[in-house]
Amino acid sequence: MPSEFDQGLLAPVWAGSLAEARTGDAALVRALLDAEVALATALVTAGLAPARSADVITRVAAELRPDPRELALAARAGGNPVIPLVRELRAAVSSADEDAAVWVHRGATSQDILDTALVTVSARVLDDALLPALATAADAAAAQAAAHRTTAIAGRTLTQHAVPTTFGAKAAGWLSGLLDAEQRCREVRARLPAQFGGAAGTLAALGEPTGGLAVGEAFAAACGLAYRETPWHTVRTPVAELAAALALAAGACGKPALDVTVLAQSELGEVAGDPGGESSAMPQKRNPVTAVLVVAAAREAPSALAAVHLGLLAENERPAGAWHAEWQPWRSLLRLAGGAAEATARLLTELRPDPAAMTETIRRAEGSLLAERLAGALRPTLGTGAAAAVREAALAGRLPELLAEHGVDDPAGYLGAAPKFVDRALARYARQTGREPHGA
Repeated sequence: MPSEFDQGLLAPVWAGSLAEARTGDAALVRALLDAEVALATALVTAGLAPARSADVITRVAAELRPDPRELALAARAGGNPVIPLVRELRAAVSSADEDAAVWVHRGATSQDILDTALVTVSARVLDDALLPALATAADAAAAQAAAHRTTAIAGRTLTQHAVPTTFGAKAAGWLSGLLDAEQRCREVRARLPAQFGGAAGTLAALGEPTGGLAVGEAFAAACGLAYRETPWHTVRTPVAELAAALALAAGACGKPALDVTVLAQSELGEVAGDPGGESSAMPQKRNPVTAVLVVAAAREAPSALAAVHLGLLAENERPAGAWHAEWQPWRSLLRLAGGAAEATARLLTELRPDPAAMTETIRRAEGSLLAERLAGALRPTLGTGAAAAVREAALAGRLPELLAEHGVDDPAGYLGAAPKFVDRALARYARQTGREPHGA
């Protein structure tokens, strides 16, 4: 591909990923041709076209190698790449069999083919990249949660020390979010529909009154997709639902990644593991680059989601511009979510928690993490004045002394339900995936 075209230079989170491979222009052109082949097959299945037509169209489409750049330039005339693609396919089929050529794109409109191709590409990203990566990331989070169920770490709220928690509980939270994303993506994947409505959603060109329905059902089956009760030319809920699931997946990956960027700070060093991270100016640095890129993807996804969501406002039977505006953000979400999931799977698989560093952080806190516990110990005698007494002791540097005096100076004794939350998250993981955490 010529160097002036997009090579992912400004998108390292998905450059080189499976998501990129499944969403490239060449992959999209192939999905468009797959949709045309599915339509030819459906016409035969419904008894409208001779069997030979589907055989010829299938063979010619498999051999056809349209130039995505030429299709893109030609699309400026009709507003979408399907029009020049159909012209090229029909000409190639005509050269092989003129009778078969009349069945190319029969009864369909450009939106049917492009929407179905984008859904097909989405299904391939979900099946090949996103869902497997989310599963791997969940496996890694589950293993960390199980291994560090009671490993004490400083809890932090609004950037400040709060109370002790466990690294296992933190990882269990990551796991919960990843399981949510995986579950939602699987649900959406099962409902991904083919689009087939013809010129304005009536399929009148295929005969009255049920010819079009038979073709539509066969078309969806040939695509391996669902068939909705009505065409969704301008009822874009399937696209909005998919976009929301993709953005959710990117955000679920962004949470552990963001935590890692904090825990890996030089002053803490409570986790490590990113093998890259070199700096162009400071050779001693090992930045948490994988985590940083995932966070960037999670921050970028909502704007793409908003653009796709606006497609819900689509007038009449084909909107002027709203449909066209979906295409790029739709693909961006597939790439961002797929790339973020693949990177998160690597990040969590390679993550190395450092319990000693966590213990050192707690030691340096000089009892502040147990201030709440001390206030509880003082409440029976001081009542509502307990919090003020603890605050005064902290300002005077007497917290460690008071904690020891009242026997509440062990962080491991103030973990609350954190270990139980780990157990609950791991139980859900086992139910949802049928797997046990590694090393459990």
